[in-house]
Amino acid sequence: MSVDMATVRKLREQTGIGIMECKKALSETSGDFDKAVEWLRKKGYEKAKSKATRATNQGVINSYIHANSRIGVLIEVGCETDFVAKNEDFIQFTKDVCLQIAAMNPEYISSSDIPEEVINKEKEIMKEQLKNSGKPDNIIENIIEGKLKKFYSEVCLLNQTFFKDDQFTIESLLTEKIHKIGENIVIKRFTRYEVGEEF
Repeated sequence: MSVDMATVRKLREQTGIGIMECKKALSETSGDFDKAVEWLRKKGYEKAKSKATRATNQGVINSYIHANSRIGVLIEVGCETDFVAKNEDFIQFTKDVCLQIAAMNPEYISSSDIPEEVINKEKEIMKEQLKNSGKPDNIIENIIEGKLKKFYSEVCLLNQTFFKDDQFTIESLLTEKIHKIGENIVIKRFTRYEVGEEF
């Protein structure tokens, strides 16, 4: 059956589970939202969320150098066991994230990493842009919230759309890997180098 994408997004926001799995859940339950939540729980997708507090003392450092040798990325991704650190799926995930960083140039891992003064400065700029719009304050606040989400999707790795498949963000891709592999996985840090870039 055809699945309404607005409902898919709503299910994704509520559960933190990837778009494709949410789509499948709704398809399997004839579009019934509550039944789709239950279907995902039965399939064990809630387990991915519950793993988020577990220690990730193992993992890998991976790297990517672009073909013209002008862009390079180093990343550390943590997992719970050495066994998973050698898992092909896990290693492929770290490579994909390296490519994402090279292509999309995020500045932070998540929105919680953005310094408060940077967010406040962005809000000031947005308010200044909307100052003479004639819109009520509550509407302006909503517009600013929307603009902040867009800002996060540009500068935060986890909020970015996955460059290989726009059905996923890096965060939803990470959630699916956690579910599939069965361990907590954390993108701990990254550095992106570009020739001529000032530090």
